[in-house]
Amino acid sequence: MRAEVLAGLTTFMTMSYILFVQPAVLSSTGMDFQAVLASTCLVSAIGTLMMAFLANYPIAVAPAMGHNFFFAFTVVAGMGFKWQVALGAVFLSGVAFLVMSIWGVRELLMRAIPDSLKHAIAVGIGLLITLVGLEWGGWVQNNPATFVALGNLRQPAVWMSGAGILVTLVLLIRKWRGAILCGIFTSTVLGLALGVVKFHGFVSAPPSIAPIALKLDIWGALSLGAVPVIFIFFFLDLFDSIGSLIGIAEQGGFMRSGELPRAREALLADAVATCSAGLLGNSTAVSYIESAAGVAEGAKTGLAAAVAGLLMLSGLFLSPLARMIGEGYAVSPSLTLYPTVAPALVVVGSFMMRNVGKIAWKEPQEYLPAFLTIVLIPFTFSITDGIAFGFISYVVLSLVSGQFRKVHWLMVLFTILFIVRYVALRSV
Repeated sequence: MRAEVLAGLTTFMTMSYILFVQPAVLSSTGMDFQAVLASTCLVSAIGTLMMAFLANYPIAVAPAMGHNFFFAFTVVAGMGFKWQVALGAVFLSGVAFLVMSIWGVRELLMRAIPDSLKHAIAVGIGLLITLVGLEWGGWVQNNPATFVALGNLRQPAVWMSGAGILVTLVLLIRKWRGAILCGIFTSTVLGLALGVVKFHGFVSAPPSIAPIALKLDIWGALSLGAVPVIFIFFFLDLFDSIGSLIGIAEQGGFMRSGELPRAREALLADAVATCSAGLLGNSTAVSYIESAAGVAEGAKTGLAAAVAGLLMLSGLFLSPLARMIGEGYAVSPSLTLYPTVAPALVVVGSFMMRNVGKIAWKEPQEYLPAFLTIVLIPFTFSITDGIAFGFISYVVLSLVSGQFRKVHWLMVLFTILFIVRYVALRSV
């Protein structure tokens, strides 16, 4: 029980940044900042607690990074839809997920994915997590010529995250169960000493959710111009959820003969969370890959998820304390770092690399699509795009190599839908 509680706390602290990043992003559409904060707490608690009690997995659920940017900057700012219409699209995509989860279609899809792609998804997500951790820790930065380059090592954020990584690695070698959590605490304490992390107090009154709750415009979302938005939300949520579940399951050893037990219940929790997001005023919710931090701390059951879910709910009252951990450090108007949680992301990414040894590297039909999946997830900064091109390449190579019969019909169907999705994105 001690290990599960510690792991749940680790997961919460690793993902607590969403409590403050999410309001900052969605408030750019005109939504109330404090109301989005309350909505984020509620949606995360609903999804995570459902995951705990339905599926008994140590996996947290919360509004997804990336999806929020699509919501705010593409659907609202780019396409000109009101945020109420975008919420309607989120809700309808959640209803579609819910129906698919009840019928077991999403569970069937997980069974249809070849083992090589399952392992590749885990590795790709690990690289993506590492990249995010290095970016948030200030270790890598944007470069006009090479896209990425070594960051400014004189930044306080680099010292903070570097100290956190070092402490985590030393304690891991010493086999301390709370190594990742200690790394987060190290970065936070050093940040307080350097003046980067600011103490905001412990308790505050919960903000009202009334300005955005039940404000969704379903009829507007069903208009002809908004249908592609529902379609894209559907794909983003579907494959980010499946990708994260597979990645965490591979990390935690939950897979059994290439399948995830209770996958239907796990996906149902995601679906309900997305429906709740549309109703309560938020973007789509997915299984959070940051849960791998808790799994790395020894989480095996839903107790860790229950702890994380309750802590997300406590964010309604303890938001100043959570803000100290998850608050970004603004280096410039266009760059914000998160050095307190960066160590956990870097170390967890290294754990997930072990799955690369499970790929059949002697079979080109297996390792070529796996390789594309691995590199495209971090290089495109999208789990969905990495999975998409892994699917497409696997089906195409199976066709040209005469091994098409072994490909599951759902792989073929979703390959076609992925191609349609990219055509739709191009038209958008």
